[in-house]
Amino acid sequence: MSNTVARSPWDRENDISLLEIYDLDTRTSRLVRRFDHLIEAPNWTTDGRALIYNSRGRIWRLELADGSVTAIESGYVNACNNDHVLSPDGSEIAVSHATAEDGKSRIYILPLVGGLPRLITPLGPSYLHGWSPDGQTLAYCAERGGEYDIYTIPAEGGVETQLTDVPGLNDGPEYSPDGRHIWFNSVRSGSMQVWRMNADGREPVQMTHDPACHAWFPHISPDGRRVVFIAYRVGDLEPHEHLPHLDVKLRLMPAAGGEAEDLLELFGGQGTINVNSWAPDSRRFAYVRYELPG
Repeated sequence: MSNTVARSPWDRENDISLLEIYDLDTRTSRLVRRFDHLIEAPNWTTDGRALIYNSRGRIWRLELADGSVTAIESGYVNACNNDHVLSPDGSEIAVSHATAEDGKSRIYILPLVGGLPRLITPLGPSYLHGWSPDGQTLAYCAERGGEYDIYTIPAEGGVETQLTDVPGLNDGPEYSPDGRHIWFNSVRSGSMQVWRMNADGREPVQMTHDPACHAWFPHISPDGRRVVFIAYRVGDLEPHEHLPHLDVKLRLMPAAGGEAEDLLELFGGQGTINVNSWAPDSRRFAYVRYELPG
């Protein structure tokens, strides 16, 4: 697959976005909707009825029954990026928003039906990736003192706890459905690979070992059995980079560990599958592929 880029990969506003669903039973993809602008990072609602995504700084809801789209009212939180997660009970959404005072991403929580946001992480930048199954704790990547590590914080706000302290990027923390582990990606081995640690940050274990790819953003199925992640070819970018406008693969591995398999290859990267997008049935997941305009 090839797609020549003659402009900056971050010039993305007019990207054509294809929101798709992959079915593991049939090993096929279905196009949900085509957009003539950038959308990113779908979440699947807990009732299975809708997909949530970010676009143009806001959070949007697409009804799977009829394809209708509505904006989720979030007030002054209007610079949301592609790091957002629904609460375990599906009533709230936590978003990462670039605040007006310094442009740094901070985490807010608001009702999924829309409403007044509340600030959770006073310090920035903070990029949300996980919400514990009991609803009590958020997990996120944050830059503090020049290093990007994984932190947790009570969902009601409070004091953050640093879980990793390894030089280089540690990113994408996501809780396992039983709450015992946090999955994440890290460059600590020299390439970007998927890791798993206890929920308190202890006993990190490397889960992928593929010398041909950099593995990012592991997402665990609701039944806890499988993990889907995005992979870049080694040589296409630096290990710490998660770029758009590249040929990437979506891969699947057992949550217990073992060999990963390729599901599909697509033109994408940043925005394709940044956050957990599994359906409640653990059979399907959503993602975004891209095409360049013109």
